Amino acid sequence: MSEPVRPPSPLDQLADRFVDAYAADQPTVATYMGVPGHDDRWPDLTPDGHAASAELLRSTIAEVERTDPVDRRDDVARSAMLERLGAELALHDAGWTQASLNSMESPLQGFRTTFDLMPAETEDDWATIARRISRIPEALAGYTAGLLDAAAKGRVSAVRQVRLSAGIARRWAGAAGQPSFYAEFAGRAPVGDALRADLDRAVAGANAALLTFADTVERELLPHAPEADGVGRERYALESRLFTGMDLDLEETYAWGWAELARIVAEKEAVAEQIAPGQGIAGAVAALDADPARQVRGRDALQAWLQATADRAIADLDGVHFDVPGPVKRIEGRLTPTSGEGVYYTGPTEDFSRPGRMWWSLPDGVTDMTTWRETTTVFHEGVPGHHLQIGQTVYNAALLNRWQRLLAMCSGHAEGWALYSERLMGELGFLDDLGDRLGMLDAQELRAARVVLDIGVHLDLPIPAGRAAGNRWTYDVALAFLRAHVDMEDAMRVDELHRYLGWPGQAPSYKVGERVWLTCRDEARARAGADFDLKAWHRAALDLGPLGLGPLAAELARS
Repeated sequence: MSEPVRPPSPLDQLADRFVDAYAADQPTVATYMGVPGHDDRWPDLTPDGHAASAELLRSTIAEVERTDPVDRRDDVARSAMLERLGAELALHDAGWTQASLNSMESPLQGFRTTFDLMPAETEDDWATIARRISRIPEALAGYTAGLLDAAAKGRVSAVRQVRLSAGIARRWAGAAGQPSFYAEFAGRAPVGDALRADLDRAVAGANAALLTFADTVERELLPHAPEADGVGRERYALESRLFTGMDLDLEETYAWGWAELARIVAEKEAVAEQIAPGQGIAGAVAALDADPARQVRGRDALQAWLQATADRAIADLDGVHFDVPGPVKRIEGRLTPTSGEGVYYTGPTEDFSRPGRMWWSLPDGVTDMTTWRETTTVFHEGVPGHHLQIGQTVYNAALLNRWQRLLAMCSGHAEGWALYSERLMGELGFLDDLGDRLGMLDAQELRAARVVLDIGVHLDLPIPAGRAAGNRWTYDVALAFLRAHVDMEDAMRVDELHRYLGWPGQAPSYKVGERVWLTCRDEARARAGADFDLKAWHRAALDLGPLGLGPLAAELARS
């Protein structure tokens, strides 16, 4: 599948240097990428550390601008670097990167989820883990200093997000009867007495630091934190640009989201009628949930089902609808050790020694699941979704520089492709089972609901008459709206809402990205007519590597 490797261009060499510099600046990202040498460190989240991170972006952008591309491949890479690094720098310069604190995706979460990706088999592995845990107090103190400095400059998360984040820190520390994550994690280590003592000391220090962090952010940030959950148009535009890679017409996207939601609900009602005639969507859901053939009981059985479903999709698609590179044929389905983290994917390391993984997080006390909701999500996280897209990118050393393969990321590109993949699997017949079809539409309804809720809440846009339990977005109206459009446990709906409130602009990127992928495919088909080759189009599109949606549309218009 690989093509001959041309000599690295000056831009390739610059991109390679930037990957190494960024890995040193952001050690948790280095762990995610699999770049060695940083696994016992944390990012410097002090004001000085943030200033240094911004300067790295600024100087790299200037160097990219001075570097002339040598070929079309360089043109694409240069466009991608300028757009992605520019969007990241804009948030730094506005002060929101330093102020980042929320219930879903902020530096706080890195103090827990990073350990999911660290090797934990040998005593040397655990020695590295012990050093990283032992440095949590210093890193959290730096994070706190950065947050307080940002707050003094008027950049602080909403009251709800500060309180939720403090609660997360206390839960990980083992407060209020909860087991300490670090104690449970380190307790599994097969190590000798000396390293066991080091781990125990490190865990005790981390737990204490998390409790101090929680107390401090509540005491010091809450007096400055806004009560309103919405962040306003100025910040939202910056966040949306980071997540989509384009300047959205937010009002048009809001109106389109409402229309898309209505379309999906109508299709969902039609499928439900086939499953349980006359009983509506609720009756169809009840019938599917009661079907023993669709139930998986216990964590081990769920993990086995996830793995088998992902492996079967790869076997069925490879060589027919896609060409799956050899190393990408391996994927791992895993369950997270803690709750409240949703479903997500982590990519392979550069040498594929750590494979791509899809992760499911179950609510506390939940060990059983019905498969009809999850089949489409396996396609989203696995193949042809994130695992194929990201795995093929990592594999493509002949076409993409190291920054493109390991570090470039745009949510609209990645999540849009994953939603497109779900729709594609429906088109190809892999969701012909009515339950699996309803599951796909159920997930699509959630993603469309996110578009209108996220934009509506943060921009305080009016709600069309009769579409929700009020004419303006409030917390209670938003939660009632999710209850009407999202079929999941209520605690998970609440977590979803908190995610949107604290992570503005990210949730709409799924449907916005899918819209761009579908539009580009339709335009390519119209240009090619009877000569259109879908498999070849997929290959060419993914071979471009990660791009913002604006540059992606421009590149695909050339095909």
